[in-house]
Amino acid sequence: MGSLNTKKDELTVLVTGFGPFKEQYPVNPAWEITASLPDYLPPDRVKDPAHQAPANLPPVRIIKDGPIRVNYEVIRDLVPILWDDPDQKVDYVIHIGMAGPQPVYSIERRGHRDGYDMKDVDGQLLGDDQRRKKEGDKWIWHDVPAELLTDLDIENIYKRWVDGSPDDLRLQISEDAGHYLCDFIYFSSLAHLYKQQRPRKVIFFHVPLHSDAESISRGRKLALQLIRSICEVGLKKGPVS
Repeated sequence: MGSLNTKKDELTVLVTGFGPFKEQYPVNPAWEITASLPDYLPPDRVKDPAHQAPANLPPVRIIKDGPIRVNYEVIRDLVPILWDDPDQKVDYVIHIGMAGPQPVYSIERRGHRDGYDMKDVDGQLLGDDQRRKKEGDKWIWHDVPAELLTDLDIENIYKRWVDGSPDDLRLQISEDAGHYLCDFIYFSSLAHLYKQQRPRKVIFFHVPLHSDAESISRGRKLALQLIRSICEVGLKKGPVS
């Protein structure tokens, strides 16, 4: 992630996407969608005239980071850098990851601390059960709750997201990000902010596994609408802190 000087009246949304997932998925739609996003949120093309965007929505800069290796230690090292770069103000973060073949797009409400029993793409387990026993109160997530929820107003974000998206798509709020690398990066962000007593202005966006051009284009439009919905709802609730 490069260091950029943002204007004070801009909002900055950081979007991440994962790289290849084993041999079965050499192209990960999460990164293809992320990489396809523009540097700034384009003007709104309102589907429904009743859906009025706030007139004072500032420019929204979109920063992309990835492709992120589907590896526990890579993610654990990366997340603090994403949030704590002194040269880059970040107002919101959206992590994008690949789900199954079902044509469903999900935003995740919560991340999980425990239950990571599957190996990453490099054949490594997280090993936090042993690490917790060995390190005690020095363990990275000591005294962090087993579940953490986003502080974003996900219900209103979801409503705006649906209102601004095509009617024939299945969009949902999910309560289980999967206890794998998607869940892990989400909880890593939530926990990092929890420990710093900062607002947890982060969300996870799950997309289907398809990486054809039509699917990437659809995912791109939905990601942009999600960014817009997050910023509009945040603006209604007051200044980003």
